[in-house]
Amino acid sequence: MKDLLRVKSLISTELETLLNSQIKKEAHSSAQYLAMSSWCDQNGFENSADYFFAQASEEREHQLKLFKYVLDMGGQALSPEVSSLKHEFESFREVFEFALETEIAITQSFKKIASTCHKEQDFVTMEFLNWFLKEQREEEYKARRAVELFDVIGEEGTGRWEIDKAVTKISYTSEQG
Repeated sequence: MKDLLRVKSLISTELETLLNSQIKKEAHSSAQYLAMSSWCDQNGFENSADYFFAQASEEREHQLKLFKYVLDMGGQALSPEVSSLKHEFESFREVFEFALETEIAITQSFKKIASTCHKEQDFVTMEFLNWFLKEQREEEYKARRAVELFDVIGEEGTGRWEIDKAVTKISYTSEQG
């Protein structure tokens, strides 16, 4: 019976595995952003806490979008277990540097999936992934800009407070890249 179901799937076993891995990464990112939100809140950075809370929600939406796609294509979407979250950070800046590293890793993962789509000539999945690749361009941009605030504004005096305020004003438009 399982072989018959595989025939009905519109994605290869390799792509299904990669997409399930991405679902797990998005779930982990969502949970990690919640942990970052909590750290910011506990340390008095209310705007940054809200920023990371919104990021957590966005990552959860990405997870669900991927999950639904795997199901729609006849594959088996796996609900992931999330562990190994970082809850403590040495500094305010470290939280944002960690966010940037996370977004870069997610982009690399999507590029690997896209490469497999090209190799397999799975143009349907590639079209689906294009939305995520564009989204990652935005996510990396926002994360980079947030880290840059630490250099532009500096952390001395009211610097951290100014950074916390400025984080909410970071936006991205397609005209920027």
